[in-house]
Amino acid sequence: MNSVMTQQTNTRHSVEEGRQTDTATRILDAAETLFVEHGFEATSMRAITQSAEVNLAAVNYHFGTKEALFQAVFARRLTPLNELAIQKLDRLEKASPRGLQVDTIISAFMDAALEIAQDPRRGGVIFVRLLSRAFVEPHPALRETLPKHYADLVARYSRAFEMALPDLTETELQWRINFAFGAIFNAFAGNNILRLFIQDPVVNAREPRRIAAFLLPFLVAGLHAPATDQEARNLSMPAAGA
Repeated sequence: MNSVMTQQTNTRHSVEEGRQTDTATRILDAAETLFVEHGFEATSMRAITQSAEVNLAAVNYHFGTKEALFQAVFARRLTPLNELAIQKLDRLEKASPRGLQVDTIISAFMDAALEIAQDPRRGGVIFVRLLSRAFVEPHPALRETLPKHYADLVARYSRAFEMALPDLTETELQWRINFAFGAIFNAFAGNNILRLFIQDPVVNAREPRRIAAFLLPFLVAGLHAPATDQEARNLSMPAAGA
C-alpha cells in the first residue's frame, strides 16, 4: 500500500515538474522570437505572456525580471554554439598542427553558426539572428553574462588568428578581429543597409548560407590587407603628456 502511494506521489511530482518545464520552455521560445522581431526594449512582458499563453505570475516565478529572462534566452543557446565552434576548430587544428589559413578559421565559426541555424532544437535561425542582434545592439543585461560564455571561444579563435597572421601586431590583430566578427554578427542579424538607399536591392539578408558565401571572401581580404601604416596607428595613440 505504501509503495503504491509513494509511486503515485512520485508520478504527480514528475507530471508537475514536466508542466513547469513546459511552461518555462514556452516562455523562453516566445521571448526569443519577440526579442528578434522587436528588440529587448520594445518587447513588453505583456507581449511575451500573450505569445506564450501564460500569465505574468508564471514569468515572474520562472525568471523574475525581463532582464533575467533575456539572459536565460541566451544561456540555453550559447553553450551548444560555443562547444560546436570550438570542436570544429579543434578538428581542423589537429589536422593542420602548423596552423590554419584565415579562411578556414572564419569558416569554422560560420559553419557552427549555420549548423545551429539549421537545427530548430538548438534555436535555429531565430537564435542566430537574436545573437547577432544582441551584438549589434548590446544591452546592459548581457554585458556581464556574455563574456563568461564567450571567454574560451574568443581565446581559442584569437590564438588561431595570431598563428595565421604573424606579421600583425597585437593591436592591429584585435582591431581586425573586432571588425570581422562585427561584420559577421551584423550580417547574420538580417540587417540590409542597402534598403535605406535602394528600393529593391538584390542583397537578401535573410539567407544565412548565401550571406556566408559572400561574406567569407570579404573578411579574408580585410584580414589579409597590408598592415596599417605607422602614421595611422599614431592617430589611435594618446599624445605624450596627455
